[in-house]
Amino acid sequence: MAMAALAGNFYQDFDIMFGDQHLNILEEGKLVTLSLDKVSGAGFQSKNGYIFGRFDVQMKMPPGNSAGTVTTFYLSSSGPNHDEIDLEFLGNSTGEPYTLHTNVYAQGQGSKEQQFHLWFDPTKDFHTYTVVWNSKRIIFLVDGSPIRVFNNLESLRLPFPKDQSMKIYATFWNADDWATQGGRVKTDWSHAPFSASYRNFNINACLGSQGSPSSSCSTSTNSSAWQNQGLNPAGRNRLRWLQRKFMVYDYCTDRPKFPKGLPRECKHSRV
Repeated sequence: MAMAALAGNFYQDFDIMFGDQHLNILEEGKLVTLSLDKVSGAGFQSKNGYIFGRFDVQMKMPPGNSAGTVTTFYLSSSGPNHDEIDLEFLGNSTGEPYTLHTNVYAQGQGSKEQQFHLWFDPTKDFHTYTVVWNSKRIIFLVDGSPIRVFNNLESLRLPFPKDQSMKIYATFWNADDWATQGGRVKTDWSHAPFSASYRNFNINACLGSQGSPSSSCSTSTNSSAWQNQGLNPAGRNRLRWLQRKFMVYDYCTDRPKFPKGLPRECKHSRV
């Protein structure tokens, strides 16, 4: 299986999903802006699917009163038993913090949300958001700092994304039925059009196709640092500190959501 090491260019690596009139390609394909109004949002997806890798993008969120809007960067396969790795940025009223919503689906099973308030204003400048996905774990990073680790616990018969290739997706859309303060704050269309920006996609991953076995990837990626990437002691300490300071929701503490008991992975180390 072939490796892909790409400094993403929109024209070469991505296709428009929807809202082509709300998508602008600038700087010879290196910068993409998505806009949202009452008519439509916009989105794009990678031409290729991938099995494991490191995926980086720089994003700048819509400023001001962005309540009700959702700006996303995620990986997903297709079908009812799909795998998915989510980063969704939930807008808020002016002066209130953005919420970074993370989730993992494995074989169609989700409900593994963790949410964070960022330690900077994501509307002022571009920041780097990263997913590292290998056979052992998924690591979510913000500007190089780990905020979440989702470990492979197949030894406990818990599903983990590893057998389906996933495409990269980026979307900007209205979700005011749930996105801001549980849907209590609606989108104020007097501020439209809203705008979100993406640049500097970097993809270091194995090219795959739907249903490709993960074992065929591992034989071709021995030189890739992400293949066995985990956290060293300093990284684990940074993760714990960021979660203690900035995590605002963890499904593993939400007992009302799971009246029959918390998911089994919650009993095991998540670093």
